Amino acid sequence: MIKWVYLSAGARPVPHPLSTPLVWATAFAGALTLVALHNTLIGPDRPGLALAALSLLAALLGVCARFTAAPGTAVLCWLFLNGFAIPPAGTLTWTAPRDTLWLACLLTAALVGTIVSRLAYARAAYRRVTAGGLR
Repeated sequence: MIKWVYLSAGARPVPHPLSTPLVWATAFAGALTLVALHNTLIGPDRPGLALAALSLLAALLGVCARFTAAPGTAVLCWLFLNGFAIPPAGTLTWTAPRDTLWLACLLTAALVGTIVSRLAYARAAYRRVTAGGLR
């Protein structure tokens, strides 16, 4: 049997994720900045560090985003990684094993960030509801 129970006025709703275009704009600007910093400080001959930085960016953006934003975030980060973090700069190439792995890493990072965020919000919401004696 379902019992309807009103939440107290002090209950906070689960935050809504950011809009997908805003997440993608942030991914564009963040990836551009990270790759420029990487090329300036380290150089374009070590793309592994750029991949790690962009994966961290994708995971952080995933925390604030919807699941539908993850593929676009991964592709935007990959475009900057492929186009500017490996020589020759400014040329998009496709090397199947490497680029597939890079895209998979970036997509996984974005999805993990989103999943962790959603689970944390769900757990916090559950604790708030059950702490009020609604068990």
